[in-house]
Amino acid sequence: MSDEESEHDEAEEIEAENKSENDGEEEAKSEHSEEEVEEEVREEVPLTDEIIAQSLSLLAKTGNGLAHAYTRLEASNRNLTDITRLEPFVHLRFLDLSNNRLRIINSLNRLKFLLTLKLDSNELSTFDLPPFPYLQTLSLSNNRLRSIVGIEQPRLEILNLNHNQIDTCTGLEQSKLPNLITLEMRENRLTTTKSIALPNLKNLFIAANNITQLEDLQELSRLTTLHLRDNKIEILDGFSENMKQLQYVNLRANNVTDPEELKKLAVLPMLRALVLLETPLSETDSYRMEVLVAIDKLERLDKDQFNDDEKNDAQEEQKRRAEENREATADEGSRQDGIADDEQ
Repeated sequence: MSDEESEHDEAEEIEAENKSENDGEEEAKSEHSEEEVEEEVREEVPLTDEIIAQSLSLLAKTGNGLAHAYTRLEASNRNLTDITRLEPFVHLRFLDLSNNRLRIINSLNRLKFLLTLKLDSNELSTFDLPPFPYLQTLSLSNNRLRSIVGIEQPRLEILNLNHNQIDTCTGLEQSKLPNLITLEMRENRLTTTKSIALPNLKNLFIAANNITQLEDLQELSRLTTLHLRDNKIEILDGFSENMKQLQYVNLRANNVTDPEELKKLAVLPMLRALVLLETPLSETDSYRMEVLVAIDKLERLDKDQFNDDEKNDAQEEQKRRAEENREATADEGSRQDGIADDEQ
């Protein structure tokens, strides 16, 4: 084969490769266009009387006691996009519409007797329902929520916002959620706890965010459980002696390195259990000792209780360090006195 023929064949191969790549790009563009069209003309699946008949249960007396109505409806995993048909069912107390494709839920506005509302795994970008006078449990996990704006429920006790796109705690305040006890916001986009002001909150689960700063925690005076696993916390500022009931703190898989930071947890009078697994600090040889010296009322670290020997050793270490500090202070005082005498 001549050099000219070889160059020609090589050119053809390159052209073929380019054509193949172009075809692939065109195919990808075509598939992308088809997805966009599918999104634009998404198939509507309304809630029907047949589905309602299959989903209703729990017959109970209505408010006046003179009639009966079904009070529970479970219509999850139905691929629903439209729930307009629910408007007349004003006596519902328990409603589960999880795992559908709902984007608009204003058909629920008149269901003023709701106690539990589950809307997990839908396509909600906002929550714009009015306050319900009796609603106690609201679950909105795995949606597209970017903020808490609109969630104002006077008797709500449990709120699940896991797996959304929320990046701020703005809206978590007493005037809007005065009776909230448990708040779950795992796997969102929080970087701080700033603006959280829920004095009746007892359980806060905000694992797997991007939190680096703990702020406004002093407002959580009744908090007993604080779950902060899988964040980016290195500095333990933000804890307050006002948090008089906090017993359990989980800081697993954060960036705590300096044992001095642990002293900031000593202000918590009821702290009894702490989790620091998978932190740089937990890899040090004197890990358990350092934690107990800093927080001497602690009863459990990670999964293990402190035994009597560990407690005694920690007390001795505290005494030794206290004596060292006293001697260092005395030496510094003598040194300063000596400097003053020399100046005279």
